Formats: sequence, structure tokens, C-alpha cells
Amino acid sequence: MKSSTSRWLALSGVALLAAVVFLLATLPSNDYLFVPNGAKPVAGKVAVEGKDDLGGPGGIYFVDVTVRKVRWLERVLPFMRPDGASLVPAHAVTAPGESFRERVADARVEMNRSEQVAAAVALRAGGLEVEATPRGVLVESVAVDVPAAGAVEDGDVIVAAAGRKTLTPDALREAVSSVEPGERVRLRLRRDGQGLERAVRTIAAPDDESRAIIGIRVTQDAKIELPLDVDIDLGDVGGPSAGLPFALQVYKELGNDVDRGHRVAATGAIELDGSVVSVGGIKQKTYGVRSSGADVFLVPAGENAATARRYAGDLRVVPVESFEQALRALQTLPGK
Repeated sequence: MKSSTSRWLALSGVALLAAVVFLLATLPSNDYLFVPNGAKPVAGKVAVEGKDDLGGPGGIYFVDVTVRKVRWLERVLPFMRPDGASLVPAHAVTAPGESFRERVADARVEMNRSEQVAAAVALRAGGLEVEATPRGVLVESVAVDVPAAGAVEDGDVIVAAAGRKTLTPDALREAVSSVEPGERVRLRLRRDGQGLERAVRTIAAPDDESRAIIGIRVTQDAKIELPLDVDIDLGDVGGPSAGLPFALQVYKELGNDVDRGHRVAATGAIELDGSVVSVGGIKQKTYGVRSSGADVFLVPAGENAATARRYAGDLRVVPVESFEQALRALQTLPGK
């Protein structure tokens, strides 16, 4: 009788443990996991009116990152996470009061803007006449825990900061960084067609305590008219980080030997003046590019490039600050 009871208790314990492990393995927590994806060719996803990708060896590749809720087992046991994955707190992915679905929708809007800017940069580099008039810096979101919250709103267009014109995001970053963190910076805004002025206190950048930021996510506001129709479709991929590979592929379809027979992966948001700026998930993107057998990985210069090199192994990482610099770097590759 005692043996039967012990056996029943043991089986019950095993069943309970199995149930706990199952729940931990399937139930998501509130935070997120950034998971690498392999690099994919841009060819076939970009169509330029009257032009074709000539094919051949090599090609331009983009790389994205899967963002999903982390399961409790992955949270408790880091070795259960996919290789190269990173745990990211919820507040770094969605703003308070913003759902993940809303963040995904915002990312798709960012992608659409990125496509238009990338096409303008590439066509202009190809010698075509592009009407692109920067109108300021569009505020996509404002962190709720920064002094600027309430003074600056989503949809505002910043046209000047610290007495300087800010027709591009890069100009805004330079203007704001001219003051010390904690100091106020005066902004001139356009909201619903009306001009406004706001003075907001800056904060220190998370990655550099000496650099002042406002705590907003921005993109280019511009009027763009292209001489050719350019259609870019990456499906469910969102965000601006494929701007550089978009531009490279459009330029290639104009008849230029961009990749010289190499498999060229690239990431980086691109601005209307051709500047290439930093993106998120660079660790996961580097893992994804490595697994895809690319020959070279173009990344934004600075912190992105430093992170990529940390995880690149034998992969060649090339930091770039602009589209023109990216083209020059690729021209130095030996032809295959």
C-alpha cells in the first residue's frame, strides 16, 4: 500500500513538473525577444518602371529581425533562446499605452516613407531629375517619460531647433546635440498648418551621457516627385532599416554593376540627402547575415558598425555614412 502511494505521488510530481515546464515553454511574458532572421535578396521585391534586375551572381540582400514576446522558459533559462537572440524590455519596444499591433502598424508606415526616400536617393545618384523638397522633421512618437512629452506631439514637424534650420533628421540631431544634456532647446514646429514654438528640456542619450537628445522618434518630412514609378514590397517587414538596400537595388536596376558579383547584405535607414543612419537589432542582423553566407555587410558607421564587428566572425563589415560612400566601397571590391 505504501509502495502504491509513493508511486502515485511520484507520478503526480512528474505530471505537475511536466505541466509547469509546458506552461513556461508556451506562455509569453510581457517583454520581447529579438530573434535573427537570415538575409534575403531584394531582387524581385523592387520594380523600377522600364528597368530590370540583370541577375547574375551576387545580389543585394536585406535583413530583418523577428520581434516576439519572450516565453517564460526562455526568460528563466537564457540557453533556451535562439542563437543570437536578445531579451528586450517592453518599454523599449512599445511606448506606454501603445499596443504591439499599433507599433507594427507604425513600422509599416515608416517602411513606406523609407521606400520613397530610398528611391529618390538612388534615382538622383543615377543622374535622373528628382523633385525632393525637405520640409522638416516629422515626429513619429514621443516617449512619455521625457520632458518633451506634452510639448511635442506625434505628427508635429520640427523646422528649427536651437536657432538652426532642421529640414532633415540629421540636422535636428546636430542642433540638439549642440546643447548640454539637461539644458533647454527651443523648437519651432508646424502642427496642423500652424506655426508654434516650444522650449523643451533635453536628456542624456542612453548610449552617450554627454550627448543631448529630446526623446522622440523622427523621420523625414518631404515632398517627393519621382521621374519613374518605383514599387517596393517586402510584405510584412516594417521599419526604416532597409532604406540602404532599397536604394542599392534601385540603383542596380538602373543598369549599374553595384555588387560586382558579390552577395552584399546591407542595413541602414537612409535620409533624403543620402545620409545613412543607425538602426536597431544590429546584433541579430549580423547573426542573420553570417548564416546566409554573404560576402560583405554594409552597416551605418559608429555604434552599429562596432556592434556588427563584435559578432561578425569572418564576415566583412563595411561602415558607411552615406549612400555615395556605400557605392564607392562596393566599387573597391574585386569583381567576381
